[in-house]
Amino acid sequence: MPTTQFDKESIKQSILGKLQRYNGRTLADATDQQIYNALASTVRDQIMQKWVAYREKDKHSTAKRLYYLSVEFLTGRALHCNVLNLCSEDAYRQAMEELGIDWRRIIQEEPEPGLGNGGLGRLAACFMDSLASLSLPAMGCTIRYEYGLFRQKILGGQQVEVPDNWLENGNVWEVPAMEDVCQVNYGGRVETEEVFGKTRYVLRDYYSVEAVPYDMPVAGYDCETVNTLRTWRARSVKSMDLRSFNSGDYSRAMHEQELAAVISKVLYPEDNHYEGKELRLKQHYFFTSATLQYALKDFKRRFGRDFRKLPDKMTIHINDTHPGLAIPELMRLLMDEEGLGWDEASWIVQRTVAYTNHTVMSEALEKWPEDMMRSLLPRIYMILEEINRRVCARLADHYMNGTDPRIAGMAITAYGQVHMANLCVAMSYSVNGVSQLHGDILKQDTFHDYYEFTPKKFSAITNGITHRRWLMGCNEGLRDLINNTIGDAWVRDPERLQDLLPYRDDPAFREAFAKVKRQNKVYFSNRLAVHQNVRLNPDFMMDVQAKRLHEYKRQLLNALHIMVLYNRIMDDPHFTMTPRAFVFGAKASPGYYMAKQILRMIIAISNLIERTPRAKEFLQVVFLENYCVSAAEALIPAADLSEQLSTAGKEASGTGNMKFMMNGAVTMGTMDGANVEIAQQVGMDNIYIFGMRADTVSSMYREGNYSPMHIYESNSELRKALTQIIDGTLMPENPAALQDIYHNLLFSDPYFVLKDFGSYSMAQRRVNNDYQDREKWLRMAITNTACSGIFSSDRTIREYNEKIWHLG
Repeated sequence: MPTTQFDKESIKQSILGKLQRYNGRTLADATDQQIYNALASTVRDQIMQKWVAYREKDKHSTAKRLYYLSVEFLTGRALHCNVLNLCSEDAYRQAMEELGIDWRRIIQEEPEPGLGNGGLGRLAACFMDSLASLSLPAMGCTIRYEYGLFRQKILGGQQVEVPDNWLENGNVWEVPAMEDVCQVNYGGRVETEEVFGKTRYVLRDYYSVEAVPYDMPVAGYDCETVNTLRTWRARSVKSMDLRSFNSGDYSRAMHEQELAAVISKVLYPEDNHYEGKELRLKQHYFFTSATLQYALKDFKRRFGRDFRKLPDKMTIHINDTHPGLAIPELMRLLMDEEGLGWDEASWIVQRTVAYTNHTVMSEALEKWPEDMMRSLLPRIYMILEEINRRVCARLADHYMNGTDPRIAGMAITAYGQVHMANLCVAMSYSVNGVSQLHGDILKQDTFHDYYEFTPKKFSAITNGITHRRWLMGCNEGLRDLINNTIGDAWVRDPERLQDLLPYRDDPAFREAFAKVKRQNKVYFSNRLAVHQNVRLNPDFMMDVQAKRLHEYKRQLLNALHIMVLYNRIMDDPHFTMTPRAFVFGAKASPGYYMAKQILRMIIAISNLIERTPRAKEFLQVVFLENYCVSAAEALIPAADLSEQLSTAGKEASGTGNMKFMMNGAVTMGTMDGANVEIAQQVGMDNIYIFGMRADTVSSMYREGNYSPMHIYESNSELRKALTQIIDGTLMPENPAALQDIYHNLLFSDPYFVLKDFGSYSMAQRRVNNDYQDREKWLRMAITNTACSGIFSSDRTIREYNEKIWHLG
């Protein structure tokens, strides 16, 4: 097959030719969006050339492959990462420079794919990058959401949600795969038929939705592998009702199309009402059913109908409980479509499906009303009932007592609910946590009874991040400094970053490292000025807390500490401190009232400081609007301090902590999630650990005698900061606006914000002192970067493959 060259001159000609052919423009007349499309299409051509060759080879492969099911993939912009992974960055940059095009400006034209929200989706995207770079055959599968989570606007000091129409200008990276369109069925009733002496279950009077796949290539770094991220779009199986349309009844004419399209319309529709919850259930079944239909189709193409080979040739990996319906759906397909018996289908499923748990938060351990499941997915519900009956029977034998209270807690259907986490644990061959601490909590607490029943299936594999995006791509200054210091072996073997450790004692390297950090601060400040008309002082220490806004993440702890600092400054004319810029990046779920109140409080603190000249000498507080992957790529390299403040035992792992660490930020955190392992890597002298440990937190929950009021009365600084929430200091125009935060902290404090405040405040004093010792701080920062290689997702994927998947 002839190949196309992608050297500098060829790239230039391709861009100019595409502008002429597709837009009828010269370079001088083209808009930035048109130039982006021409550039991205050129990169796409290069990837497609590799993709065709890889797919041709894959047709004849008998290797085991992975289907990674996740309700979200927070991919971020693809152009720069694709160029990096193609090892073509120099050629593209030179071509753009010679054409007089600003590379950085043009790549900002790419829309952010609205396929994810936070850590769960970003981890899935990092995994896809590492799977391809390690040449492991895999397909990521999710929904092609027309609208992402939402775009966040800050108006009047509060969050406003705006639709995220990320597909408005199309998606240059996707290719529809019309040959794999399939149907997903809802509703109806189940009837039985006798066929050759065997009972067959048939769904009648159902309604169908078509699942249309769109494939995006995932190119591995400097290798021939190009895996696929498949997104499924829902559409009606019926065409428009032309008779109704011609009679003027336009709503009826389009009714079927609208009902179908809503399934893939929005990521995480609000589920605080029945219709929203039902829509989420439809979404989860939609993409799991479509994916499994394709997976079995591909298996039969390669291996025929010998389904006992399926566990040796395929792993279905469930990323959290959202795709858990893959278990009964695979049972249904094997029994109802392929004619297998229950025992054989169950044997296959329990050796094919693996499950990663991402949370111990009870509200996130998904449950569905049985009545909803029975009505919407009647055959799936029948299978779930039978799985539950058999699982409970095995448990009764194990405990030698059918009324043992542990059985109800382990049941899949109980108390009117379908418990998805129990389903995933019971029917998967592997259950893993995402940090060592999280794995221990799953075994000792969350799934303790299941762990005692089947201990061998439980493991822990610490999360990771792709260093290609989160260092090579987003921090070019540090990347180049590292390459010039220790060479580029770390690109393929990120643990070689440890070769930097001796250079923390080299004054010239420390100075160069500090110069890169300041340049990153200037770049972030300039970006902030453009997007929010706010400019940060790059000489301030940059203290960052960027993550989903949730009470257990404890943005409140950070906010209260800022208020205490403010009061110290205002109460003592001689008080001084290292000037510090606090940056928050977070979205609050639209229906999460308390999270929105916390966001409102942070913005009120920012406004208070902004109107107080003396406080502004030492403090600045910025809420970064619409935090997303591209914002993170600018923010993280600029950070000096990384705030990881979750209540110990609540954060499964975290990956933001790893990104900040890799870019030379020092962690302030509890001994929670992967913070534990970060501390082990860098040593306690290079991290700030505060607060209760997970076992103490667990004991306090059990004992139930915690009194936040006692802390309020005994800590005068904290008492004053809390009082300012309601006395008009923060919200002079409406002093009662934040009273729910005040009352929640004083009379409940479910995440121990006040309990941990004293320890946090003391740790922050140490930060202030250490940052003033510039050389000491730089040694700490360099140590963090040097020790971050173990947190590469390449290491994580190797562990998954060795322990769970056995691909290739």
